[in-house]
Amino acid sequence: MANDKGRRRRFGAIRRLPSGRYQARYPGPDGVMRPAPFTFETTADADDWLAEKQTEIRRGQWRDPDAAAVSFRTYAEKWVEERDLAPLTEDLYRYLLDKHLLPTFGDTDLDEITAPRVREWRTERLRTTGAKTITAKAYRLLKAVMETAVDDDLIDRNPCRIKGAGKEKAAERRIATVAQVDALAEAMGMRWRLMVYLGAYGPMRPEELAGLRRRDVDLDTLRIRVRLAEPERMNGRRVQGDTKSEAGTRTVVLPAFLHRELRWHMESYAEPGPKGLLFVGERGAPFRRSTFGRKWRKARGLVDGLPEGFRFYDLRHTGHTLTTRSGATLKDTMVRAGQSSEKAALGYQHSEDERQEEVAGMLHRTVRKARQTRAEKEGGPPSGTDLARGE
Repeated sequence: MANDKGRRRRFGAIRRLPSGRYQARYPGPDGVMRPAPFTFETTADADDWLAEKQTEIRRGQWRDPDAAAVSFRTYAEKWVEERDLAPLTEDLYRYLLDKHLLPTFGDTDLDEITAPRVREWRTERLRTTGAKTITAKAYRLLKAVMETAVDDDLIDRNPCRIKGAGKEKAAERRIATVAQVDALAEAMGMRWRLMVYLGAYGPMRPEELAGLRRRDVDLDTLRIRVRLAEPERMNGRRVQGDTKSEAGTRTVVLPAFLHRELRWHMESYAEPGPKGLLFVGERGAPFRRSTFGRKWRKARGLVDGLPEGFRFYDLRHTGHTLTTRSGATLKDTMVRAGQSSEKAALGYQHSEDERQEEVAGMLHRTVRKARQTRAEKEGGPPSGTDLARGE
């Protein structure tokens, strides 16, 4: 029986407190004596607890109880800093932390974030914001951070265990007709019409278009070399970097109907010199996403029958669809759009430069036919510069 002065044991020590309850302490692998986080009614209970700790140490399963005493804010911010993230991905993660995760978990220690608290947080986010997509993104980030905490031996188990909570339901992809693409290009004005056409018939991503230089354009062969991307960060600054994937660095063969558009734009709006930007704003500076967005929203409001909320990025899906309808294979479409998905499954297929010329030619005939059909129905001249000059 333990006395009030405590007693020595083979592992750990137990002493009786003035309250009549018992306190247990044990030496961790580092030699530091650590008290139990609670007291015991009997010495037998304290004995059992010490035996469990001794077993954990012998099996290598022991974790420092103070290790997880770090706030989620501190750990998550360090987690982001330690990763080599693309600029826009880093912006997204910091936005998700600031707006969706830190208000709830910021000052909470890692080991205090439990599965019930995660469920409560998700339910609250869905109820108050109704934003299923952004909540799924925030949940995935939380799960990734906590999984690293498990790997770092700071917590025993990831508290993010809600099945399907990190999945996003893909929005229905919207496409425009050839006539609507022409109408959008017209409504955007002369400075931006080529960007509309390259977004649809390139099809190039907005950050790829922002990074194009004169040296990337071969007007004689109608080829554009996509070398890099210049996304705009949340602070308004552009940052030069790699394309979205290795497949994004590519040569795009344009359909013949864009020859005049491309030549005219380079003569009228592109900056001088090999490194001159292909697209600049009215004041001669790199265009801002916010300014271009206002022009885009105004332009799409002038186009009849365009799907509601049609985004500039939806031009890319329009290009995918038209290219496929023109007879291109899946691999041809992936190469043209700079996509790396299904790379392993389709690695045995090839889409060489000559094939890309054929794809561009098929796209040219598809668009031209659509313009002719529309003109015949309306009884007016065909739309698009190629048909206006009889090409």
